[in-house]
Amino acid sequence: MQSENTFAALGLAEPLLRALTDAGYTTPTPIQTKGIPAVLAGGDLLAAAQTGTGKTASFALPILHRLMETAQRTRTGRPRALILTPTRELAAQVDESVRTYGQHLPLRSFAVYGGVSVFGQSKALRRPVDILVATPGRLLDHISQGNLSLSDIEILVLDEADRMLDMGFIRDIRKIMDKMPAKRQNLLFSATFNDDIRGLANSLLTNPVSVDVAPRNTTAERVDQSLMMVPQSGKRDLLIHLIQEQQWFQVLVFSRTKHGADRLSEQLTRAGIPTAALHGNKAQNARTRALDQFKRGKLQVLVATDIAARGIDVDSLPMVVNFELPNVPEDYVHRIGRTGRAGAEGKAVSLVCPDNEMKQLRAIERVINAPIERIVVAGFTVDETRTSRQRPPRDAKAPSQRNGHRHGRANPDSQNTRNADSKRPAHPQRAPRDAQGQGRDKPAGRSLGAQGRDARPRRFGNSD
Repeated sequence: MQSENTFAALGLAEPLLRALTDAGYTTPTPIQTKGIPAVLAGGDLLAAAQTGTGKTASFALPILHRLMETAQRTRTGRPRALILTPTRELAAQVDESVRTYGQHLPLRSFAVYGGVSVFGQSKALRRPVDILVATPGRLLDHISQGNLSLSDIEILVLDEADRMLDMGFIRDIRKIMDKMPAKRQNLLFSATFNDDIRGLANSLLTNPVSVDVAPRNTTAERVDQSLMMVPQSGKRDLLIHLIQEQQWFQVLVFSRTKHGADRLSEQLTRAGIPTAALHGNKAQNARTRALDQFKRGKLQVLVATDIAARGIDVDSLPMVVNFELPNVPEDYVHRIGRTGRAGAEGKAVSLVCPDNEMKQLRAIERVINAPIERIVVAGFTVDETRTSRQRPPRDAKAPSQRNGHRHGRANPDSQNTRNADSKRPAHPQRAPRDAQGQGRDKPAGRSLGAQGRDARPRRFGNSD
């Protein structure tokens, strides 16, 4: 008798099961268990799924299965399935996943997005493409130049629809929808649902199956969340101190602005920490190179803006740092969702300025319905009831020269601690992974339960 908790039990074709085995995927995630049969049935789908849940496989696998079953001949410049994503990085990541899952099928996928040559993409589109992954702006460019027609689209996916609306793509999305057949299958994935998303869903979907794999706006259970109260002027020194003293490696740092990301990247590099910045003003080849180096462990730190970080998919990413809190509290959930994925544990640390970020902090704690644990770092942090101007002066030595500030929770077996005979920190042994994703384009831990964690500060170093 077939076990229910397998990909085979979901009804996927043998070539797809073989590709999953080749990739090392063994057990479907909840979004895959619920979403794949719904897509295979041919109806519309409305899915609430955050990053790290395996949503890419939940639509890519059944799309490949359905296109293979119909065996319809694909015409040049007329894809049969369209997957819209908000950013270049996410488009590239989704296309890579589709190619992985479809490696044993005679189907071709291709991604079009801004920041790279339109001519090169146009040349590639002269061959038949079954599944097209695209950002809205570049897709409309190709349509206007006659390189593409959407008249044969059978399946439309809006991936991270909430982010696309946040980035102002609603008009482009509606233009694209007008160029497709009225009769098609529509799949909408979103981490959050506001009035705009619900309005889009009502206009796009017909009697959709609804799938919600987690309570709205909850944070990853395996992410150990904490924060440190520090004046804005002291954040850089504290971050350098933490990275060097705790020997953090593969750290994703979030900056609110592109300029801030560049400045922080330069400062960390000068401190001897291999770092690169990732944001929309970077050339696409620079963005691709930085992300590739970060994934392969050649960069210790990647400083990114929220939009640029969409599509970053790093297995067992151990650490996320909020150098500044996001203005939109739901973005905090997206940020820390980059760690604690595929069964791995992760940490999320936020550096909070008590002078100007308390409003954002209170909003975040309301959204996640829990207080975030406060940590004290001797010589760096301040009491949140005091402003930084009340903070007594401290030693002006460089962070790497200070003594006695070791992390109170440091564990020699931790994923963030270097082995004595290794140049890089040891990472925990990976559990079998679930299948999951990772021109005009715009812009180690304990679970945190519903009751939250005691918000009283814990010591992070000496208290003297």
